[in-house]
Amino acid sequence: MNIMDFNVKKLAADAGTFLSRAVQFTEEKLGQAEKTELDAHLENLLSKAECTKIWTEKIMKQTEILLQPNPNARIEEFVYEKLDRKAPSRINNPELLGQYMIDAGTEFGPGTAYGNALIKCGETQKRIGTADRELIQTSALNFLTPLRNFIEGDYKTIAKERKLLQNKRLDLDAAKTRLKKAKAAETRSSQLNSARLEGDNIMIWAEEVTKSEQELRITQSEFDRQAEITRLLLEGISSTHAHHLRCLNDFVEAQMTYYAQCYQYMLDLQKQLGSFPSNYLSNNNQTSGTPVPSALPNAVGSSAMASPSGLGITPASNVTDLKESSGSRKARVLYDYDAANSTELSLLADEVITVFSVVGMDSDWLMGERGNQKGKVPITYLELLN
Repeated sequence: MNIMDFNVKKLAADAGTFLSRAVQFTEEKLGQAEKTELDAHLENLLSKAECTKIWTEKIMKQTEILLQPNPNARIEEFVYEKLDRKAPSRINNPELLGQYMIDAGTEFGPGTAYGNALIKCGETQKRIGTADRELIQTSALNFLTPLRNFIEGDYKTIAKERKLLQNKRLDLDAAKTRLKKAKAAETRSSQLNSARLEGDNIMIWAEEVTKSEQELRITQSEFDRQAEITRLLLEGISSTHAHHLRCLNDFVEAQMTYYAQCYQYMLDLQKQLGSFPSNYLSNNNQTSGTPVPSALPNAVGSSAMASPSGLGITPASNVTDLKESSGSRKARVLYDYDAANSTELSLLADEVITVFSVVGMDSDWLMGERGNQKGKVPITYLELLN
């Protein structure tokens, strides 16, 4: 029974406090009550914390979209995370594309130019998919997790203490309002002292003033204490910024590693595709004895097509001059080239050979010479040297 009485009293006290705060808050909004303003330093800290929370949420959300564009996959990962379970591994888009390319190349025939190229492209895409998976894992661990810990941990604590500070301020202002009303009533009663009843009223209001002053001292003390607790928590935002800066550096490093890997993979792929013989057995069953000139015309060289070394294909004007003259020139090989028959000369990237023109030769070819070896070489694989 005593426990029940205590619970009822506590419930009534809490309800009274809640009602008092609601009245004070409403009167402040209506401009009918004074409001205790927080000091400028505390206001700045609160504003900084709120700004940090808003932008951290936006950056975190957009980073998740960048790393995982599929919204359904993001929802699935979120559900598994809340269930404290590991999400099942799923094949990503580059890996899926790579597998399709490999399957297609296998069906078209690895011995055909297109089929072989598809297989090589597919293998590269799968490597990119693996790098993409590593980027997601590293970024989630070193960047997204610290941001999420701040939103779901530190900031929730700050928000809780901030709300408590707001309640303490409302209690303080309500106590100030009650003291002000008690003093006003005491003043009015002291002016009416002609009868005994009024004298009793003076004593009653004097006691009310004393009680209100004591309540004000208590609420002021609680407000000051809560303001100091909130201030100490908010001053930790600077440390949070420093921590997030380190996490941002980790994220940038992860991206740098990812893009460097992808660039290297594509560079290697370009070299592999560039090493295909220009008269490779095609898909329409052409005979290997019929040479197929390079797909790039002589004029393409003037547009400075990129090569793995960053140099362009031999300009068409230089090739024309060489063909019109009877002399020879030195040329550097841009890509590996495998001779398709005995009339051609195999090439290795970056080697320097001697080239010259032969009357009646196809415009896409020159005659190459390396020591005692001679044979036709495709122009698009060469860079003429001065």
